[in-house]
Amino acid sequence: MIIKQTEFIKSAVDPSHFPDPEFPEVAFAGRSNVGKSSLINTIINRKNLVKTSSKPGCTQLINFFKINENTFFVDLPGYGYAKVSKKIRSQWGGMVERYLNQRENLMGVVLLIDIRREPQKEEFQLMDWLAGRGIPCLRVLTKADKLSRQKQLVRVTEISKILMCKKEDIILFSATSKQGKDEILKELNTLFHGL
Repeated sequence: MIIKQTEFIKSAVDPSHFPDPEFPEVAFAGRSNVGKSSLINTIINRKNLVKTSSKPGCTQLINFFKINENTFFVDLPGYGYAKVSKKIRSQWGGMVERYLNQRENLMGVVLLIDIRREPQKEEFQLMDWLAGRGIPCLRVLTKADKLSRQKQLVRVTEISKILMCKKEDIILFSATSKQGKDEILKELNTLFHGL
């Protein structure tokens, strides 16, 4: 996938405010502060199109970005951030669930997991939900630059066993070194069927 043009379209909470589902889209999901915004900025070759923050819980809306005039990237709010109220966490969860349930143009989900952390119940719930609906899930381990190359390989082996998938089904990614960028773009191209 060669990205030539990117444009922020809108932020939304409710399906009635989502853009018309005229183009296929891929959503980016993961725990708060896992690096969703940084990953999107890296693969679209823009530094600040998607707002990033070192403070977890900053993405509180569903953000839609048009790519090449024919696809959407969707940045979902992070989950599992303990320092927000249960009410807000519940609202975020409901918002994401409504999005996932109602977007018939959703081609796949990029699930981001911090390479230094263990996958939790939320990751398994999302993967199970996607599998039950036949929606592809691309597993990406972020912040790979925080570990040595040897430790990265060890973590891929460990996490692939936890997720019950092949090591080859996991992509290592670093926004700092751009490791994994080309692999992610190749997988997105497959999801979008070469658009």
